[in-house]
Amino acid sequence: MNESCTNEQMIRMILGAVEKIKAHHAYLSKLDSATGDGDHGTAMLRVAQSIERTIREYPVEPLKDRLEKIGWAVMGVDGGSTGPLMGSFFSGMAESLTDGQTIAGTQMAAMFTSGLEQVRTLTAAKVGDKTMIDALVPAVAAFQNAIEQNVSIPTALQQAAASAAQGAEATKNMQARFGRARNLGDRTLGHADPGATSTALIFQGFSESFTTTG
Repeated sequence: MNESCTNEQMIRMILGAVEKIKAHHAYLSKLDSATGDGDHGTAMLRVAQSIERTIREYPVEPLKDRLEKIGWAVMGVDGGSTGPLMGSFFSGMAESLTDGQTIAGTQMAAMFTSGLEQVRTLTAAKVGDKTMIDALVPAVAAFQNAIEQNVSIPTALQQAAASAAQGAEATKNMQARFGRARNLGDRTLGHADPGATSTALIFQGFSESFTTTG
């Protein structure tokens, strides 16, 4: 059943993620104020604005090139590790693409997997360490599993978003092992990780903005 999506559908997915971040950046900073510098939402807002600006500046570029440009633009965003990690996710997605006009479900799964692999070149964090990895890994795994079960792309995205949200929620019961938060020890318990939460919002935006037409 998988079907496929067009390059423009993929861009709409990304812009949907942008809108999710823009709508929740204050909440992300509030989360970060409990365990970090309180600036994660501001950094993610800059990421969202950078993505939006890059898409606007390169409206006719092939998707692979646009994702590469998005990745490089986001990597340059001020805000600690947020820019490099998020930028590497988008540039990693570009690495698996060809210049085709449509993307099959298996290709989208490869994109997400490639994005995750690129993020892992920048961090040694694992699931359970209270980072964005706690949302990204289950999201990618859920999408891959759904596609292998011949589920439609919209349903696979819904499952990925749900798994990312569950992963982010689970970080409330974890003690941080990376970043400034690791110095707070068990004081990080009870608070969701901002990076995992923003990653879950991105997949929620992907899912909600995907359409089967156009």
